[in-house]
Amino acid sequence: MRLRYRYRLYPDAAQRDALARAFGCARVVYNDGLRLRQAAFSAGQGFIDDGELQKRVITQGKRTPERAWLSEVSSVVLIQSLRDLNRAYRAFFAVRRGERRASAVNLPRIKSKRDGRQAIRLTSNGFTVRDDGKLYLTKVGDVEVVWSRRLPAEPSSVTVVRDAAHRYWASFVVEVEEQPLPRTDIECGIDLGLTHFGVTSGGEKIAAPRFLRRAERKLRRLHRDLSRKQKGSANRQKARLKLARQHAKVADRRHDWHHQESTRVIRENQAVFVEDLAVAALGRTRLAKSIHDAGWTRFVDMLEYKAALYGREFAKIDRFAPTTKTCSCCGTRVERMSLRVREWDCPSCGMRHDRDVNAARNILALGRRERLNACGEGVRPERVPAAVDEAGTDRSEGALP
Repeated sequence: MRLRYRYRLYPDAAQRDALARAFGCARVVYNDGLRLRQAAFSAGQGFIDDGELQKRVITQGKRTPERAWLSEVSSVVLIQSLRDLNRAYRAFFAVRRGERRASAVNLPRIKSKRDGRQAIRLTSNGFTVRDDGKLYLTKVGDVEVVWSRRLPAEPSSVTVVRDAAHRYWASFVVEVEEQPLPRTDIECGIDLGLTHFGVTSGGEKIAAPRFLRRAERKLRRLHRDLSRKQKGSANRQKARLKLARQHAKVADRRHDWHHQESTRVIRENQAVFVEDLAVAALGRTRLAKSIHDAGWTRFVDMLEYKAALYGREFAKIDRFAPTTKTCSCCGTRVERMSLRVREWDCPSCGMRHDRDVNAARNILALGRRERLNACGEGVRPERVPAAVDEAGTDRSEGALP
């Protein structure tokens, strides 16, 4: 399976200028290709294929006075930028044809130079990891890298990212072998929530770290400072950078905690089952800030790919299953239950339930039942590696293994 390994880069002033040119050229090529296809569609012409688009945008574009500066950056960067555009179109048409299930995949949009995140991607012919530990990028030079750990294999590509806090990252795509852990007989269901981040079927309650809530006071002060600065001034840019760096700290802390907690859960359990939550819909409610602060989607994604990596089983159950209102002992279902009710007694068997622990036990039972129905007793479904995201319009922080 493929994983991403991300490392911090420290380019010097000349290398930062070269990377800025590469970011800009990749963005211009992407936008030029998008406009050509939009114009062809408006004129009633056929879809411009990938080869013709590359010829018109890159090859012929370099020969024009308006785009002659495209030759200043590596052609690998420009080609990969067009491939991102082609991949976005293929994803859109696959959803329209019903070949791919996705909640919302729209047509690609114009990229802006004001986006906080800028990225380029290079394949193996555009970069080299030197023996002295530096990363050579074509037409950029040898960039200093902080190697927090060794790469397990030769990388097939690298994505260079500059985030809103003006930090530079190198994200390598590496093919790794499965690393199965010793088998254990413990299985668990996890009920994700806000009072506690998660409650397991064994009764363990994982405390919610609430990183955004803890940093709110400082973030409010930085937002006030930014709002008082004159637009377009150097002081406003400094205030914007301070605010971005504080937000980056919050995101990094949450990301690190997700990694530690997901690794612990996978190591301790042979099978993990969770609900398929509609996080996007919940994010439009009055609890939106707390839901986004919890980061359930990223945590579940980590559980999924780590289960595939370490030889564990992972599955999601139906989000509409009444796990909270069903007694985990006798199966009796209660018609209504307020969110304020944290403990309740089963009207049939009289068992007293903790609301979240009962839901986690039902999630575990449903996960086991679906496994048996799909594959037969004692047979596990095939493990599917987590998908790897490449440089594109996604502005979320990069994924770490």
